[in-house]
Formats: sequence, C-alpha cells, structure tokens
Amino acid sequence: MNGWTQRMTQDLELAGCAERTRSIYVHSVMDFATYGGRSPADADQEEVRAWVRHLSARNLSAQRLRQHFAALKFLYAKTLGRPEVVSFLSWPRDVPRAPFVLSAAEVSRLLRALREPKYRVFFTLIYATGLRLREASQLETRDIDSARGLIHVRNGKGRQRRLVTLSSRLLVTLRTYWKFVRPPAPWLFASARGNHVNPEVARCALRRAATDAGFDVRVTPHVLRHCYATHLLEAGTDLRLVQVVLGHRSIRTTARYAHVSPEMISKTPSPFDWLDLRRTE
Repeated sequence: MNGWTQRMTQDLELAGCAERTRSIYVHSVMDFATYGGRSPADADQEEVRAWVRHLSARNLSAQRLRQHFAALKFLYAKTLGRPEVVSFLSWPRDVPRAPFVLSAAEVSRLLRALREPKYRVFFTLIYATGLRLREASQLETRDIDSARGLIHVRNGKGRQRRLVTLSSRLLVTLRTYWKFVRPPAPWLFASARGNHVNPEVARCALRRAATDAGFDVRVTPHVLRHCYATHLLEAGTDLRLVQVVLGHRSIRTTARYAHVSPEMISKTPSPFDWLDLRRTE
C-alpha cells in the first residue's frame, strides 16, 4: 500500500466512514493515480481538472461522479491538507426521473424464471419487503422475528436500523427454504464458501432470469424495491409508512413512487365530481 493510500485509509477510519465507502474512495483515487501516471500527492489542480473532464466524458451517473469528487475532496482536504486543489469542484445534480416499475404479473414471471431456489427466495424476499440488495444479502436468522411478524434490518444504508414487515406468506416461504437448504449460520442466504450471499452473483442471477423471462429492459434488484413501494401505494398504503419501511430519510424520496403508476392517476377523484350543478328555478 502506498503512503498516501495508507494515510487516506486511516483518515477515513477516523472519520467513521463505512468500510464500503472507504473502499470506493480509495479505489477512485487509485484510478486517478493510474490516469495521471504518478502519485496524487504530486498532482496539481490542472491535473485534477483533466481527470474531472475525463470522468465527465464517460457519461457516468451523477451519483458515481459525486463519489469520485467526494474521494478527491477527502484526499486533498483531509489527508494531504491541500483543499485549494479541489476548491473548484461542485456536486453534479441528478436528473429527475420516475423509477421503472414492473406490474404484479411481470414480477411473478420474473421470480418464476429464477433457476436456483435460493435466488428465487432471495428476490422474493426483496420484493416482499423492499430491502436493498446489500441489506437482504446480509440478513441473519436472528433478524427474522416470526412472533411479531417483523424483520430486523441491522445493516441499512448509513448504518441505519429499521423494521420491515414479515408477512405470513413470506414466513412460510422462508421456512420451506430453510428446511431444504439449511444455510450455514448465521446467514439466511449464504454463498458456497459459507459467507453471506455475494450481491454481485445474485445480481447476475436476476439478470439471467430477466432474459429468460423475455424482458427487453434492464431489470435490477432495485427495480423490485421500486415495485414494492409502488404496489403498496397503489393498494392505498400511507406514504409516511412506506417511507419508514424503505428507510428513506426524506419523504420526498418516497414521493417519487406516487407518480409512477397511471392507474393511481386514473383513480384520483376530481373535485368537479362533487359539485351540485342542478339548476334551481
């Protein structure tokens, strides 16, 4: 490990950054070092600007650009003590867009197309609870509270903990799966090596299932989370409750799902229908 990477890693740990964040930041700056052909500690602002132009030309998402920029800001402002090098950086904004959502029938078709029972149950759980891919992959058997009909999410985004609903139908599905698979403790879904299931392997299994099911659009694990939220709102679930179970800090994030379904719009009453327009003589 280079001197600056070691110091940056230590600084990230002192700042309380999650392990995944530390890994993303360090790898991002290593990409910058490879691009420039020398240590970032020796780079000046013009070299950083050239790297930013290179990133922008790659058509990365606003979120991915923010990760790269945050890594640069941390390196130069915290670890190297040269904040002026990155003083020009601004955060790219997301382009607002409605989440892509499958119908209930399409979700059923997708789940049936999953070849391995483990992944069929895994993605059934994601749709049934709205969990993120990483949250579901790290579930332990102790997180299943069958007595109260709850699942404890201990590894939520930003280290947030929350509760989600464990329906009776999902509980039956999980018990049947457990009876036949018996994953090694403590994991609910495990890899062949005995660790928790690899999110990327699971993602590939879903991609293959989407192809087998005849979908000509990109279906990701997060699409099932979108489906969960939208289908709940279509069924009349309160927006605030959906916010809580999804683990959204802002209700504005959850409100995106209220604008996805044409069915929801068509069922919205018009105040015109309540008017009494009868003429009185």
